[in-house]
Amino acid sequence: MSMVAVESSRVSPLPPGSAQALAELRAALSTDFTLVDGQTGDVVEARHDALGGDWMAWGEMCKAVAESGRAVFLAEEDPLLAFAVPLPECEDHRTVAVGFFLSRQYSSDWNLTAAARALDMNVAALPSWVESQTEYWSPAALERTAEALRKNWSQAQRIAKLQSDIDKLAGNLADTYEEISLLYRLTHSLKLSCRDEDLGRLALRWLADAAPVESLAVQFLPVAADDSVTAESRNEAVLLTQGPCPLDNAQFSQLVARWSVELPKHPIVMNPPVTSEPGWAFPEIRELVLVPLVEGTRLFGWLAAFNHREGRELGTVEGSLLGSVAAILGIHSSNSDLYRQQAELLSGMVRALTSAIDAKDPYTCGHSDRVARVAVRLGRELGCSPEQLKWLYLSGLLHDVGKIGIDQDVLSKPGRLTETEYQHIQTHTQIGFRILDGIRQLDDVLPVVLHHHEAWDGTGYPSRLAGETIPMLARIVAVADSYDAMASDRPYRKGMPDDRLEEIFKAGTGKQWDARVIEAFFAARDDIRHISEEKRDHITLDPVQWL
Repeated sequence: MSMVAVESSRVSPLPPGSAQALAELRAALSTDFTLVDGQTGDVVEARHDALGGDWMAWGEMCKAVAESGRAVFLAEEDPLLAFAVPLPECEDHRTVAVGFFLSRQYSSDWNLTAAARALDMNVAALPSWVESQTEYWSPAALERTAEALRKNWSQAQRIAKLQSDIDKLAGNLADTYEEISLLYRLTHSLKLSCRDEDLGRLALRWLADAAPVESLAVQFLPVAADDSVTAESRNEAVLLTQGPCPLDNAQFSQLVARWSVELPKHPIVMNPPVTSEPGWAFPEIRELVLVPLVEGTRLFGWLAAFNHREGRELGTVEGSLLGSVAAILGIHSSNSDLYRQQAELLSGMVRALTSAIDAKDPYTCGHSDRVARVAVRLGRELGCSPEQLKWLYLSGLLHDVGKIGIDQDVLSKPGRLTETEYQHIQTHTQIGFRILDGIRQLDDVLPVVLHHHEAWDGTGYPSRLAGETIPMLARIVAVADSYDAMASDRPYRKGMPDDRLEEIFKAGTGKQWDARVIEAFFAARDDIRHISEEKRDHITLDPVQWL
């Protein structure tokens, strides 16, 4: 098979949506991509022309990739991967981005010639390209990243379509300013920091000004089957109302039950004579518009409007308005639930690591949890922000994660450590840093894990930082860690009495510990004593339950 030259036929720039997606793809995978026309299979923008490749066959495969909308591997010849990702469809056309990756670190014993020939790539150009690569991707990691980006692009297209619909509505209905204003404000409130129930309350309040109805309601369905580790999890249906709603939560559930199995594709509108029939179970409802909050195949709740204020029928105008609002609420609920699931995944990982620490060193079981809560109490005394308190708590839970890598005999030795043993146990800060490094969600924990054994006078470890050069959160965790280590009972000794512990803290102020943190300790002494005496069966990352 002869190498096919890559010839670019790009005559116009990518549409904005595809260009943005390509930029996000490049940033996520840290590489550049050759672009292929999804209809013709032609290369339209070459970025790997020096490497060559079987672009004639790959171009045909890219047409299938564009049709399916799913990322696939065009070729896998260890350690080389050719990966094709379809960009979002724009105006019935789709471009496919093709990139090359290494699945593992370069080794001089690789048979690059065989790999290059198998993929019809340039044998002469491949070695220098391989040596220039600094990141390595497993096939599974590439697929997960591409799938996550695809979902984000799909959501962005949905939101863009909704925004486009709103813009068209604004042009056609200049006399319905309240309705347009409502949808505009809702789309600009789609932030993960805004809980779905809070956005629902806003929607009901704004809808009350735009829709000619006596009352409105939105019911949000449960998103968790049982008690969850995050405060945002909803374990039962919640009904929010605006105006004199004729139904309570149970009655509302009864109303929507008949449509919950097979979701309607359009708003449900009911007026007399349907609502005046003898079999109608809700006599206080004369007129009704009902719309599901849906994203994909998931049902997140229902939005309803009850009874026209002037006794007229409700129709397509009200149905369209509630349908648009329900679509926005459904998208936001889906995004919020994805964010919640990610938060719970992180929480589960933190709890697993904390359990591993306790299992490794059973003599200090519960130590990490107590240090975390004492650190938060000190942080509150020092005026830390809610964000800082969150990181303090996580840092306290994970500050000793590096002890997983310490020899068990040294970790559980009841007597005095030798100099060699002491130097070995000191490495737990660097081991912990390496364990957590690369988990982007824990970046703010890393300085505390690495530096919580630094001393104010520069005699600590591992970096001999001194004074203000020690991260503030690390200084706080250092005091919490020292307190629990001295105050807690061990199988080989009892915890120190309060007067002795306080003498040590006073003597070490300005030497071992930051004077401001020690001052906060004495100000919060009673609360901290209570924390050290309280035992908890389960660790929770719910901020409300930190103390």
